[in-house]
Amino acid sequence: MNKQTSLFSNIKGDFSAGLVVFLIAVPLCLGIALASGAPLFSGMIAGIVGGLVIGFFSGSQLSVSGPAAGLTAIVLTAITKLGAFDIFLLAVVIGGCLQLVLGLIKAGTVANYFPSNVITGMLAAIGIIIILKQLPHAFGYDAENEGSIAFFQADGENTFSALLSTLNHISIGATIITLISILIILYWSKIPKVNLVPAPLVAVIAGILLNRAFAGNEVLALGAKHLVSLPVPQSFSDFLGQFTFPRFSAITDKEVWITGLTIAIIASVETLLNVEATDKLDPLKRHTSPNRELKAQGIGNIVSGLIGGLPITSVIVRSSANINAGGRTKMSTMIHGSLLLICAALIPMVLNMIPLATLAAVLLVTGYKLCKLQVFREMFKNGKYQWVPFVATVVSIVFTDLLIGIGIGMAVSVLAILRGNMKSSYYFRKEKYQTGDTIRLELAQEVSFLNKASILLTLDHLPADTTVVIDAQKTAYIDFDVLQTIREFKDIKAPQKNITVILVGFKDVYKIPNTPGSLVEEHARKANGHVHTIAAGNHKELLKELQLN
Repeated sequence: MNKQTSLFSNIKGDFSAGLVVFLIAVPLCLGIALASGAPLFSGMIAGIVGGLVIGFFSGSQLSVSGPAAGLTAIVLTAITKLGAFDIFLLAVVIGGCLQLVLGLIKAGTVANYFPSNVITGMLAAIGIIIILKQLPHAFGYDAENEGSIAFFQADGENTFSALLSTLNHISIGATIITLISILIILYWSKIPKVNLVPAPLVAVIAGILLNRAFAGNEVLALGAKHLVSLPVPQSFSDFLGQFTFPRFSAITDKEVWITGLTIAIIASVETLLNVEATDKLDPLKRHTSPNRELKAQGIGNIVSGLIGGLPITSVIVRSSANINAGGRTKMSTMIHGSLLLICAALIPMVLNMIPLATLAAVLLVTGYKLCKLQVFREMFKNGKYQWVPFVATVVSIVFTDLLIGIGIGMAVSVLAILRGNMKSSYYFRKEKYQTGDTIRLELAQEVSFLNKASILLTLDHLPADTTVVIDAQKTAYIDFDVLQTIREFKDIKAPQKNITVILVGFKDVYKIPNTPGSLVEEHARKANGHVHTIAAGNHKELLKELQLN
């Protein structure tokens, strides 16, 4: 095993990161289960399996898996339609089996087609959403929307209306705890000697102690709804009773298979996106095999479904928190899973003392690191074909949800590629000859159907009484549709405008006859001018150049 990926190569940092992720995961697991209409403990089971099972089998060193907010609507609808939670669990198992198959047939390579500007936009959008969603908690407005990152919330609010509602529900105690927690997270590491203790852990302890100190003060004290809320079993048998098993007798139900297929597709896409984004954040710049990740996720969902857990994906909020807290190997996610199991079984009452305001502080710092202004500045420097899809992805995710936003970002990115192709199908030169203007179009090495529109516009806008040389000597491939456009121009459109067409370098397989060598040589002998310009092809640029003289 590589030193960088050895489980024990960064045990101190990984334990600290695992602890931070565990603290963040508790309310998220419970909130997602609540939003999904599932038993609260099913969210904890998914978090435990995501940490221990997927953490063990995954090739990613930093990705953290667990119940995903992006699946809440699907889960809620499926449980309602199937009529029972144990039947839904069978669909989760089927979804996991299908993911395992997708990994075995190497379907994970689809991840290679996600543009980097869309992935960067997703990270920035997640950072903005984290901040917007956690600000109400930071001020003590703890509505039941912890599991949702969608713009429209289950409680009837949306992201911005929840911020406005916060103004009517500000808790001075929660605000104090948030501010002190943020200061601890930002500056604890700068204090000599004591910085060996992880700052987020210090923030959590400080939050608990502050709330205990506020006890009895009606203005400052936080009630139960402002604290983590984990089910508390009264005995070991009560704890085991929280596990549910799938109803295998429903295996022939068509709706179960449809739900399983839906879970497999959505969970796989979300996982591949999040793993790619996590790799971009990795300080060591390691690469995760998407096919191995699909297999690990499939195994995890099979196990989760078998023991009563929600469907699982890689989740970027916990993954980015893992990286920011110092995690460097998969040990951190396995520690987070172990802590979820231990605390859910043995000390849930201790976790229930943690103020949500403290966790909001941890997430606010994490969100800020994802969407710093520097990210936006760097994207704008890369040109409009990078920043337009980036901005579209950010805005779409913030105002819809993760998968819809990614889809819009991908669509805009494809449009940007198409527009870019319109400018790269050829190079043009305007030359001065005794007989008048000659425009030389040198076709690019690859001319696909995406370039047809640009070439067609250029040929249609050529002025009358000129000569055009279409040079294919450097071209390895020309699409059939483009060849048809050139034939139609040479045989029909050019004669109508008294344009002389000279074809050079076209292969025999194209079935377009080149201009006889004697005519080409005669044209070359008449040249007495100089080249005005050579530029990437675009009919507007060419028209502007033709008008210079």
